[in-house]
Amino acid sequence: MKVLSWLTVAVVVLWAVVPGLFTGYDPLAGVPAEKLRPPSPEHLFGTDAVGRDLFARVVHGSVHSLSGAFVAVAVGLLAGTLLGLLAGSAGGLLDDAVMRVADVLLSVPGLLLALTVIILLGPGTVHVAIAVGIGSVAAFARLSRSEVVRVRRSDYVEAAFGSGGRFPAVLWRHVLPNSLGPVIALAALQFGVAILAISTLGFLGYGAEPPTPEWGLLISEGRNYLATSWWLTTLPGVVVVAVVLAASRISRSIGRDRT
Repeated sequence: MKVLSWLTVAVVVLWAVVPGLFTGYDPLAGVPAEKLRPPSPEHLFGTDAVGRDLFARVVHGSVHSLSGAFVAVAVGLLAGTLLGLLAGSAGGLLDDAVMRVADVLLSVPGLLLALTVIILLGPGTVHVAIAVGIGSVAAFARLSRSEVVRVRRSDYVEAAFGSGGRFPAVLWRHVLPNSLGPVIALAALQFGVAILAISTLGFLGYGAEPPTPEWGLLISEGRNYLATSWWLTTLPGVVVVAVVLAASRISRSIGRDRT
């Protein structure tokens, strides 16, 4: 399962980087005479309502979904880890303030928080990614803070301070590297969560504008034909589920390897 998970993610990343290796169809140009064709050797995922190859749209759409997920994870990882590092190392009022803010953010459903940020920033793939990333800051901050507190109390960190090490240098050389293991595992998990959240927001119409082949938008466009053309929603949905499950499996394996 671990190899299959890495293979799934690798294939989807290749879709985003070199889509031309997997399909020769134009994701934006359709042939009206071939509209709503079921899956076949010629069209692996069938065609949509205007005759566009659905597999080509899924392959070319991976760059929007994956890049958005990377941005979301980067925002949550960098901001959350920085806040957790500062809170766990400084303690006192700063620790209390950061953790109370994190508690407030965690009390709000992630999708609702993302929608609130999107209302402020406006729709669009980049804004959706930033909104999803902001929603994950609290989770990264709490985990990072707990790891920093654990490492901060270890003997080798105390020895580093006792030997005259300066506070920023000890944090950078000893505390931060030894507290990143669980945070990286969470980042892998959040990658799948971010893809699901971005697809959900794209389905609701807050992401990429038509005819951009974004995964959530593809599922949204196909829902009106669900009774007669099941492949328009089912096959892009299967791709999303497969990537999310693969990211979750990779996250668990990273967590076990670092314990």
